[in-house]
Amino acid sequence: MSKILIAYFSHAGQNYSHGGIKNLKVGNTEVVAKKLHAMLDSDLFYIDTVSKYPDDHMKKIAIAKREFEQNARPELTAKVENMGDYDTVILAFPNWWTTMPMALFTFLESYDFSGKTICPLITHGGSGFSNSLRDIAKLCPTAKITEGLAINGDYVAACDNDLEKWVKKIGLK
Repeated sequence: MSKILIAYFSHAGQNYSHGGIKNLKVGNTEVVAKKLHAMLDSDLFYIDTVSKYPDDHMKKIAIAKREFEQNARPELTAKVENMGDYDTVILAFPNWWTTMPMALFTFLESYDFSGKTICPLITHGGSGFSNSLRDIAKLCPTAKITEGLAINGDYVAACDNDLEKWVKKIGLK
């Protein structure tokens, strides 16, 4: 049986929702990651950056745009000490500026994913995966990448059935 790591990046604070801005106490991706963790025998790892993003939505997306345009690699606060122990990594993240947050680029470039299975899960406000699947494939060419799951952030509270179907479809349950 495969050992599973759920590595996720999430951001609380202001978020675009149902045509307006709302304040999230817990980020959408964290909600989904914890639901998955409850479903699967897995470990959780929060991908956190040294420089914190502002709660203000407009300021956050301006930083996301700048990081994207500069191809930045934000410094992370911690590493997975035992990455070699994991066969499968569920990579959960929001869509930021047409792809993953640049912190995910840092994360993926920090390990050897040869022979590992990466299962992409994205939360979004309407743009789905955008370029993130292509970017994961570029960064991890020797990994197996499963079919991903895209969940609109407005519906994370009620996504349990979608998560169950997905983990069965990709062979984790």
